[in-house]
Amino acid sequence: MERIAAILQADKDDNLPQKQRHTAKRIFERLREEGYPGGYTQVKEAVRALRRTSQEVFMPLRHDPGEAQVDFGHALVKFQGELIKVAFFVMALPHSDAISVRAYPRECTETFQDGHAQAFAFFEGVPRRISYDNAKTSVSQILGAHARKLTDGFLQLQSHYLFAEHFCRVYRPNEKGVVESMVKFIRLNFFVPVPEVDSWAELNCFLRRRCVDDLERRVRGKGGTKKEMLREDQAAFLTLPAAPFDACRKVSTTADRLSLVRFDANDYSVPVRWAHHPVVVKGYVDKVVICRHDEVLAEHARLWGKEEVAYDPSHYLELLERKPGALDYAEPLAEWELPECFHMLRGRLERQGRVQGVKEYIQVLRLMEKHPLDRVAQAIEKTLKLRHCSRDIVAQFLYPDELPEAPTFVLDGYEHIQGIRVNAPDLCAYAALLGGLN
Repeated sequence: MERIAAILQADKDDNLPQKQRHTAKRIFERLREEGYPGGYTQVKEAVRALRRTSQEVFMPLRHDPGEAQVDFGHALVKFQGELIKVAFFVMALPHSDAISVRAYPRECTETFQDGHAQAFAFFEGVPRRISYDNAKTSVSQILGAHARKLTDGFLQLQSHYLFAEHFCRVYRPNEKGVVESMVKFIRLNFFVPVPEVDSWAELNCFLRRRCVDDLERRVRGKGGTKKEMLREDQAAFLTLPAAPFDACRKVSTTADRLSLVRFDANDYSVPVRWAHHPVVVKGYVDKVVICRHDEVLAEHARLWGKEEVAYDPSHYLELLERKPGALDYAEPLAEWELPECFHMLRGRLERQGRVQGVKEYIQVLRLMEKHPLDRVAQAIEKTLKLRHCSRDIVAQFLYPDELPEAPTFVLDGYEHIQGIRVNAPDLCAYAALLGGLN
């Protein structure tokens, strides 16, 4: 018995994962190699008795209003016809058992921050104290049983909402057992059967509806429905800040010679005039914004794969005007779908003059740096009805058809001059002058 107890204790002391600890069969084999003459049933009963007496016992905890617990879970979703694994953020309120769920492509700083912002908006307040595990999104270094070095992303979130944090001890997820059980509940009830969606917005709208419906559920041992208990939580919440939180990850980098900026293993284009310049990339859940000082240089939809490139063809038109020979080979323009009228205009311009026609067509494309595609297309269609085509004619059609109305001066707000009266002019002197000229 002492030898069996020593083997089981060694597994605990080494913090081995449950799947790699000794089974009763493996202990029996080791004992037999060491000379044990008994049978397997005796060893199995001894292991069961020792494990029963060594199992940990937990203290029931009281959950005051205004506290929350946070965790991430994972589930499968059929996204645009393809089965993918998604991460879902869960914030649970132990007092009322209310939950907020939000799905993302993966767990990272920006999804961690956005999940909090969405949960606070859903609960209409900020919990005073939130419990976490020791994930890399919030903890950069464990300094002891309770001391933690927090990440910049977590500190930015906390300094905006001013909640107090609590981190579980290592290998003690039971300290936030409510959200642990809620993750399992959500996976079995919200993601079964597997949701079929075409966008992240559709998936998150579905999850929000399920969270709202869940508020009507009465939980065993509670005085009322979750919705009724949530009012007690809200009374203890901190007030939401007046300014919204900018849930994004910021990275300082430099645009390369291809006018591309790298963020999270993907590349995003900027206008060519900003190549070789330092920029700041702000990565949101749904978009990537590239800035320099206070000026926004480019904005792209967020890419969640690896080694992908997001081009904006308009970023390269200025360079294309200097290098017109690259028009048919430029990669940023390869998948640029333009209306048929653009191709007809190019053919007309090239027939009027091969080289000059290509240059003039590029100048027409540059009009989209200031005007939307549909307006430029309308101007091109009007130009094609004429015998001669040129960039200047297309540009002329982009001006408004009607002249703006002349402004009218009103005295509203100028009370100090409303009482002034100006006498009508005497035109006799002007008439005499005209007579003298005759």
